[in-house]
Amino acid sequence: MISEPPLPDDLRALFAGGVDVGRTLSVPLPPGRSVAAADDAGGRPGFWLSDGPAPAGLWARLRAEHDRSGLWPLLLDALDDEDADYRPWGNGEVTPGRMSSPAGHDPARLLERWWGEHVEDALDDTATPAERDAVTAPYGSRWPGLAPGRPVSADAGRIADGLAEEILAGHPSVRLGLVAVGRAADAVTVVGWQGPTNYTDDTAELSAVLRSWEERFGARVVAVGFATLLLSVAAPPTTRDEALAVAAEHFALCPDNIWQDDEPHTLARYAERLVGDHSWTFWWD
Repeated sequence: MISEPPLPDDLRALFAGGVDVGRTLSVPLPPGRSVAAADDAGGRPGFWLSDGPAPAGLWARLRAEHDRSGLWPLLLDALDDEDADYRPWGNGEVTPGRMSSPAGHDPARLLERWWGEHVEDALDDTATPAERDAVTAPYGSRWPGLAPGRPVSADAGRIADGLAEEILAGHPSVRLGLVAVGRAADAVTVVGWQGPTNYTDDTAELSAVLRSWEERFGARVVAVGFATLLLSVAAPPTTRDEALAVAAEHFALCPDNIWQDDEPHTLARYAERLVGDHSWTFWWD
């Protein structure tokens, strides 16, 4: 019986002491290096980063080995592809040490709190109550609660694989990242990503919501940019009403998805594109 090769030292360094024992990875990796946070040079590296663009097909092979390797793959995009530092990834412009644990946050309470905060800011002070309510119609200022989950009949992993290949085909300069994490939702916290910093400086709160979406919609984290996040979704909403409920959660998590949208800036318009869509994109200004 041929045993699988153990993790190389630069990948073993991503795990806390002893957690890497028995981990294996049979997929050859391109040249790369482990990256530590710039403000914590003596700490454990937060992730591994390829030196060049991610090869086609590699993301899916690594995703398939996640259970054995303990490493979740990410497609990592930079603020500026021409930047030699490949911010925030290449220069370690991340802060994993200041993040809490996703398990310590209730996603329902987080979304309800954020919803209330964003509804207050939905329009400028000259807007009438009717204009404010129109932004988040049919809910107005009332938080509708969590959207019901849908049966995940599709293979969530293969849906994620397909999205990864679409990203690489359209943006072949993205690099490959590997994160030592038990589930995809926690990857952004473990690497110390600061993309939503204008709305929360603790990315563990974001991961708590992503965990809930993993369970309710088969969502997986596939790609992360400087302030962008792209998820695959195995069980997206299939009706307008389902999509509206999901759109409310998106607004609570990332109001810029609606505020920065083409006119009109309404939840109803945004919800239209969620029906049957197997990818969710977020951007924080």
